[in-house]
Amino acid sequence: MRNLEDEVRLVEPKVLEIRRKIHSNPELSYKETETSKLVARELRALGIEVKTGVGGTGVVGLIKSGKRGKVVALRADMDALPIQENVNLEFVSKNAGVMHACGHDTHVAMLIGAATILAKQRDELEGDVKLIFQPAEEQLGRGGAKPMIEDGVMENPKVDYVFGLHIMSGLPSGYFGLRPGPFMAKSDSFKIRIIGKGGHAATPHVTVDPVYIAAHVTIALQGVSSRMVDPVRPFVISVCKIHGGTKDNIIPEEVFLEGTMRTFEKGTRAKAISDIKRVASSVCAAYGGSCTVEFMKDTYPVVYNDEKATQRVIKTLKKVRGMKTAIIDQKLGVEDFSRFQEKAPGVFYFLGTENRSKGCVHPNHSSKFKVDEDVLKYGVASLVMVAQEFGS
Repeated sequence: MRNLEDEVRLVEPKVLEIRRKIHSNPELSYKETETSKLVARELRALGIEVKTGVGGTGVVGLIKSGKRGKVVALRADMDALPIQENVNLEFVSKNAGVMHACGHDTHVAMLIGAATILAKQRDELEGDVKLIFQPAEEQLGRGGAKPMIEDGVMENPKVDYVFGLHIMSGLPSGYFGLRPGPFMAKSDSFKIRIIGKGGHAATPHVTVDPVYIAAHVTIALQGVSSRMVDPVRPFVISVCKIHGGTKDNIIPEEVFLEGTMRTFEKGTRAKAISDIKRVASSVCAAYGGSCTVEFMKDTYPVVYNDEKATQRVIKTLKKVRGMKTAIIDQKLGVEDFSRFQEKAPGVFYFLGTENRSKGCVHPNHSSKFKVDEDVLKYGVASLVMVAQEFGS
């Protein structure tokens, strides 16, 4: 049996090929049909037991060792984002307005690469390895992890540990980043309907202009984070969508604001929700309007890295030659990987891809997001090593 470095070197061209194929054909949440077919085809070619249609478009592979070790689950998300790509690549997105701007294409490719190596080693593994290819992480409501869990992905065989790897632009190439305990925030999406009185743009004084009110509400909501929530408590609020009106000379009847807030603590979250409702209602009333504020009920929990498992992962990652491992700050991004962690202890960790010499400087979710493909082999190695470490 070759050593792991040799195996990774052999599988790297396949990882790059798969990544580029997926990148050029990105698919939005719940629509990952071609990606799922590719995954299933690759896994079956490796002799891995495959289930499709799990939680919608999810795919699950099971590598059976035949031994009585632990069941280790490795997860990769598959969906892309509604963004028009603005990167000069040979394998640029062919689907207008859709882009893999968060690295999920690399997650799928790295997990298939790891599966390729682990399938060869199945007789040497101590326990089984479950490969979870998840849809709809970017959906931010029900997401894709929950439907897969409802379809039994964490059972038969029951998962003992679960791990997720994510490309991160804010972390330099050559680094893994993680931390024990609360790592990524809880999300809460909101929608504010601002109700005014429509009319002609030439006579705003006889209307109640919801566009004008929406601008004030957007600004006022930033006061919740800067002046109403304890500044030492992690919290952020962002209004990301404003919609209203039909023509440039018609003041509309209503305007809609949509956004998200991120928190780690229940008390901070409860106060912020109360403050957002109060501020929005008060600002609308001050200008003669009214509003309704709705928060999405089905939201992602906090990503919580099991402390003991994280320490084992750190020791494992430090053995990946050519890489460094850093304890990084909490992130206000969100991840429905947290739902898997509610069913089994697990660890979520980052693989850095920031490399200025290659133009890999733009953040995740940017139309200019670009991945340093040289780091993908390290991600593959880490997944294999984590599966080996926790299977025994």
